[in-house]
Amino acid sequence: MKYATKNLSDFLELPDRDILAKTRPFYEFTGELVSQEYHHWARILTSPSERRVKILDRYTNEVREMVMMASNNYLGLTTHPAVVEAARKALEKYGAGAGSVPLLGGYLDLHRELEQKLARMKGCEDAVIFSSGYAANVGCVSALVRKGDVVINDRLNHASIIDGCFLSGGTLRTFKHNDLASLEKVLQTTEKHGCNGKLIIVDGVFSMDGDITNLPGIKALADRYHARIMIDEAHATGVIGPNGRGTPEHFNMEGQIDLVAGTLSKALAVVGGFVASSKEVVNYLRFYARSHMFSTALPPAAAGALMAGIDVIQNEPQLRQRLWTNIEYMRTNLQRMGFNLGNSETAIIPIIVGADDLLKKVSREIHRAGIFVNPVYYPAVPKKSSRLRLSLMATHTQEDLDDTLAVLERVGKKYGLI
Repeated sequence: MKYATKNLSDFLELPDRDILAKTRPFYEFTGELVSQEYHHWARILTSPSERRVKILDRYTNEVREMVMMASNNYLGLTTHPAVVEAARKALEKYGAGAGSVPLLGGYLDLHRELEQKLARMKGCEDAVIFSSGYAANVGCVSALVRKGDVVINDRLNHASIIDGCFLSGGTLRTFKHNDLASLEKVLQTTEKHGCNGKLIIVDGVFSMDGDITNLPGIKALADRYHARIMIDEAHATGVIGPNGRGTPEHFNMEGQIDLVAGTLSKALAVVGGFVASSKEVVNYLRFYARSHMFSTALPPAAAGALMAGIDVIQNEPQLRQRLWTNIEYMRTNLQRMGFNLGNSETAIIPIIVGADDLLKKVSREIHRAGIFVNPVYYPAVPKKSSRLRLSLMATHTQEDLDDTLAVLERVGKKYGLI
């Protein structure tokens, strides 16, 4: 096949006098993937994102049921009765949309109440909400970091953080993943060469590896070198910490982190993003975070559902407990089989496959067997570390987990992964 050895990075830069020329070979590439049943992106769901879903299979053009192992709906809140009812009530009272950006005419009392709930949940003075987690990270970093400042990223930080750094005008530096010695070297270099402000940014839970950042160690270095800390809590909120409040709570460090950001679309199961911090920082972001200023406010139904979701996280700890029971069961059995799970320690469980060609064959067979798992290729992860990425939910039943394990064991043995 013409594009058999290609990947997404090969279509980024194809110089041509026609700026749209690059789209034609990429279209052929994705068509080739479909013809070989290797195209597992944008599968169309015809049901809610629950433990089992129905999809319109692009290879057979038929609707079929699959075990959902690729949703970030960690606590099952997308269909929780209290969350759905709160969305319905907000929709009936306020209508479908907010009508404007927050700074002008779109700031509802629902939005303010949601911000206050998020601030309390994160142990901060105040919070500001955004239209997405991506918008929160891009807006926050680009608003606070300026020319002469340096922003220091864990190399596995989410793309939204990196994009915010590029937009900021500051100097971008990176350190090896979760490596304090590497971080200190970068901090020492910035001290030697001089800069204005320093901002260290990390994910609380890393989206492709499922491991937790070393927040206490990072905080100690930040204090020593007079740097501020921002943490992205996308995959931590609702999942880790005794009460599900995230990474700072997990390490008993609430109130000690300068900027706590995140999405509202994972465990909170709706859409949107936030940044929680001091009242002065939040006030500044309302005026200087362009992704907040120039985006229409969250729909009322989303805001209502999110407030109910926060209440569920606080009032129904059994959901988080069930999630962790499922995590431990799945991880224990996958390790017993001999799969390489990297350093995963949360609801995100990667199965490291390595070569892209092998992952294509493995993911095709798993899809045919009725298990919905995401294959992740370079450049989303480093070369030779392509993987299957499982996401566990509190609502997964024993049958769901065992059906998935049976398929993974069979396919793993067939292709020499175990």
